Parts: sequence; C-alpha cells; structure tokens
Amino acid sequence: MTNSSSITQFLLLAFTDRRELQLLHFWLFLGIYLAALLGNGLIITTIACDHHLHTPMYFFLLNLSLLDLGSISTIVPKSLANSLWENRAISYPGCAAQLFLFLFFISAEYCLLTIMAYDRYVAICNPLHYGTLLGSRACVHMAAAAWGTGFLNAVLHTANTFSLPLCQGNVLDQFFCEIPEILKLSCSHSYLREVGLLVVSACLAFGCFVFIVVSYVQIFRAVLRIPSEQGLHKAFSTCLPHLAVVSLFVRTTMFAYLKPPSISFPSLDLVVSVLYSVVPPAVNPLIYSLRNQELKDALRKMDVSQKQ
Repeated sequence: MTNSSSITQFLLLAFTDRRELQLLHFWLFLGIYLAALLGNGLIITTIACDHHLHTPMYFFLLNLSLLDLGSISTIVPKSLANSLWENRAISYPGCAAQLFLFLFFISAEYCLLTIMAYDRYVAICNPLHYGTLLGSRACVHMAAAAWGTGFLNAVLHTANTFSLPLCQGNVLDQFFCEIPEILKLSCSHSYLREVGLLVVSACLAFGCFVFIVVSYVQIFRAVLRIPSEQGLHKAFSTCLPHLAVVSLFVRTTMFAYLKPPSISFPSLDLVVSVLYSVVPPAVNPLIYSLRNQELKDALRKMDVSQKQ
C-alpha cells in the first residue's frame, strides 16, 4: 500500500509483453503520428498561406488542426518511447502534465466542433447574415472561448484528480494518464468529487451535442430544398465529414469516461482510448482535405508555386 505523497512515478499499460509486437506497435503508432503531423501541418500551412482560404470555416479548421497536433503530440511520443525502450514509467509531474494537456486539447476541440456546426448552420440556413454573424472579430472571440474553456476544464479536472489520496499502487491500465484509471487508485470517497465533476462536464458536453444535432437537422432540411445538384453535393461534402468526426469523438469519449466499472476491461479500454485519442487527429486531415475541393486546389497551387 502506498499513498500519493510517496508515489514518484506511475506505470503505464504495455500493449504487449512480446518484443516483436512492441516493435509493431512502435512502427504503427509512428506511422499514425507522422501522418497526423503531415496532414495537419499541410492544412495549417495551406490555410495560412492562401488568402482565398481566410474565411471563418477555414479559420476554425486551422484551429482544429492545431488542437489535433497538440492532443496527439501529448500522448503518442511517450507511448513510442516506452515501446522502443521497454519502459512503462512516467513521472508523477509528467503524468499530471500529460493529463492536463490532453484534457485541454480535447475539451477545446469539442467546443470548436460545436462552433463549426454553428458556422455550417449559418452558412447554409442563413447565408445572407453570414458576414454579420461570423465576422472576423466574432470568429476570433469564439475560437478564444473554445481554447479558454478547454484550459479551464483541464485545470479543474487535473487539480481535483491529483489532489486525491492514492493508496492502490501506481499501475495504470492505460497507455497514457487518464482520469478513470487514476480514480481507481484512490483510497477514499474523495474521488466522488471528481466523479461529480465528470458528470457535470458530461452534461455540458451533452448540451453541446444536442446543439450540434439540432444544427445538422436544420442544415439537412435546408440542403434537401436546394434545387442545384452541385449545391447539394457541396453542402453534404462539407457537413458529412464534420458530422462523422463529431460522432466518433463524442461516442468514444463518453464511453471512456462514463462507462460503469463492471464493463471495464483493459483491452476494451485500450481500443476505445485509441479511437478517441489517436485516430481523430490522423483522420481529420484526410476527411477535410479529400472532400474539400477548395482545400485541394489550394494545395495544388502551393505545390506548383514551390516547383517553380
């Protein structure tokens, strides 16, 4: 039995004990990480350099790519190092920093996805008021609100989680520091404070999800009234990828943080955590770039200018 004052490090979950599979995990995660860096880096560079893309939709997409880079860079490099050097340890301050940064980025990303749903709603359902409702100042304020909300949420959860007395060892059944796994190490009823805070956060997240769903119901109703087949295709091509990202993100995150302990299995938790923490940052650039003609045209122009 240990207490939190004597814990200097945590032991993270190893994907496997076999060296061959550890190296397979290393190369797989390295490929995903490099794909996320390349894809999000290209989106950020393209939007920043092409003045035709300096619109609210692409401004929010640039912020989404920044958050994706931050979230995947918070957890994957440590996992890669642990697999390569067969080391499961992460220091107590390192675990707190990882938890804070990851919560910061994914909370801000969820807020931003909600804002992006509002952006698409205004663009399709109220196009005449788009410039008024989503001017440059309003967009900056909304993006700042998303980042600020993520920061506040991360501070509250990290401070509350790491103030708990821990006496159930220092082994986490996860490949990165996650709140539910740390709560399992608590030895007092104080952990109920964090559970209550998670429930409050989940209620707020559910409110955002309801807003997103209502926005898309209105969007699809408006889209089905568009007589032009080209306009219909353009509207769906910008909305469906966003809806797919939100759906994957919300379902896996809610399951990871709100599932009852009775259905908590290391292998299941591992798969779910990969789906909400590693997959979206790597898949988002593909979804948005492959189905967005303006972004693809801007990428081609940038490639041609570099060759010249």
